[in-house]
Amino acid sequence: MTDPYKVLGISPSASDDEVKKVYREQARKYHPDNYHDNPLSDLAQEKMKEINEAYDAIMRQRNGGGTSGNGGGGYTYSSNAGGGQYAQIRMMIQTGNLHQAEQMLNAAQNRNAEWHFLMGSLCYRKGWLDQARQYINQAASMEPNNREYQTAAQQMNSGGFAYRGGTGTSGGMDMCDCCGTLMCLSCLCR
Repeated sequence: MTDPYKVLGISPSASDDEVKKVYREQARKYHPDNYHDNPLSDLAQEKMKEINEAYDAIMRQRNGGGTSGNGGGGYTYSSNAGGGQYAQIRMMIQTGNLHQAEQMLNAAQNRNAEWHFLMGSLCYRKGWLDQARQYINQAASMEPNNREYQTAAQQMNSGGFAYRGGTGTSGGMDMCDCCGTLMCLSCLCR
């Protein structure tokens, strides 16, 4: 692989937040779903693979190899399998393509901590909070040094259902939004 910093177009001195930001921007730009039925789809898929590999290499390097517990708030990968695939699944969950994300997760052979975390995120987006809590707790127990998994588990276990998988708000509705909306509708109907 070429220099991962050159692939992402950033300096090796870039902060983790800058790396994540550039990665997300490029992932949005080159995601294969944007090139459906387009002659450039093969090129976009190849570029997306290169971007995922570069990000994975940078995060592994910054976290001493192995699994990249990157401090939460971004994409994490287990180095043993699925880095590029998991980045695609994260993007699908973030953009609301839950059906395809679920299909890819169910087809995955390696049920590592990242798999459990993504399955928990998927369940959360579907509103299946009990299942989400179980999967996220499993991810946190499998990788106790991963701050993203630990933060998500703490949020889920404390009843703080506003956790959105470390990627900012997902555009979904949390329980407070739902209750507030119902109360406002009730007042209007009277």
